[in-house]
Amino acid sequence: MSTPIIPPFTAETATEKVRIAQNLWNTRDPERVARAYTPDSRWRNRDEFLSGRDEIVRFLTRKWQRERDYRLVKHLWAWTGDRIAVRFEYESRDADGQWWRSHGNELWQFAPDGLMAVRDASINDYRIEPSERRL
Repeated sequence: MSTPIIPPFTAETATEKVRIAQNLWNTRDPERVARAYTPDSRWRNRDEFLSGRDEIVRFLTRKWQRERDYRLVKHLWAWTGDRIAVRFEYESRDADGQWWRSHGNELWQFAPDGLMAVRDASINDYRIEPSERRL
């Protein structure tokens, strides 16, 4: 097992943390993703407020049932101490086959052990044609 990336972050470690999060979310495995968060992690995702890994797993299970063929890209925006800000975009299709692109910003705060304790996400969606897909 590799050494966890813990705060305080540098440009290099913050970039690595973002890359790891991107790859983890792209697995679309709710249980695996939830392990990157503290047991009492707090989230705001759009208009939903979650607390703890069990709620995170339930949320992600619903999300990826609804957002099919999900593909995500995250980019480091800023960092300091135990916090990282990212910009992201993802594409997915709904049950009717309509493709969507979603853009947003996330603010992350980490516990001393490197697990994410707070995730605050603002997201906007719009329809795209299959020919407009980038991811």
